[in-house]
Amino acid sequence: MSFIEISNVDLVYGKPGEKSTVNDTLAVSDTSITIEDGEFLALVGPSGCGKSTLLKLIAGLIRPSRGSVKVSGQEVTCPLKIVGMAFQNATLLPWRNIRDNVMLPLEIVEPYRGRHRQDRAKNRERADILLEKVGLAGFAEKMPWQLSGGMQQRAQLCRALIHEPSILLLDEPFAALDTFTREDLWGVLQELWEFRKCTIIIVTHELREAAFLAGKVSVMSSRPGRIIKTSSVDIPRPRTLETTFEPQFVELVQDLRHHISLGKTS
Repeated sequence: MSFIEISNVDLVYGKPGEKSTVNDTLAVSDTSITIEDGEFLALVGPSGCGKSTLLKLIAGLIRPSRGSVKVSGQEVTCPLKIVGMAFQNATLLPWRNIRDNVMLPLEIVEPYRGRHRQDRAKNRERADILLEKVGLAGFAEKMPWQLSGGMQQRAQLCRALIHEPSILLLDEPFAALDTFTREDLWGVLQELWEFRKCTIIIVTHELREAAFLAGKVSVMSSRPGRIIKTSSVDIPRPRTLETTFEPQFVELVQDLRHHISLGKTS
């Protein structure tokens, strides 16, 4: 049994509370995928193909119109507490310093919420360890506006991981950053995954990013999205920017690009 199992899923977007009509949008069609515990998966494909929808289905934020989504053998029927999420924009709270932003999930998610007051010193230490891990040692007392976009994204990754989730869902977390900052954060995320070994699923349009980070890459077709190709990334870790120029890496990226093109016409 796989850790995450998406089986023959359809997702139709319509008007809440109303019966389905021909005008509703079929976002995902007959999609199946399995993800193992501790695996790092990248989802790539054309814009609007349903990549972000799959993340929402796994997180329990939406329910499939048909088919099933299971985590640890249990049907996902509500938002999962074992999930951490990070998005394109860091969305740090401007009135809280970086450490307090990172600690926010511990004030919300059980069982940490009920013990937050008595465990505050321990939680501060946990946040500081993560901040140091991503190169933000010494910035815990800074406010979000005092950090660059790349530094804010590092803090957002820490916030997503602070409650030790079993699953980390990343929706184009580096898309708004410049190339140099983005490539730097590939290394940071790779180290965080090695450190925590949680299951990570990242949605990205950057094929080099997918090949650099993931152990497996799944290509989705144009809407209605479905998985049309899954490739294993058999490239040793740790990967570096030099890795991206190696023939095996370049060949993988070209193969992914080819299948995305096929998916636009299928």
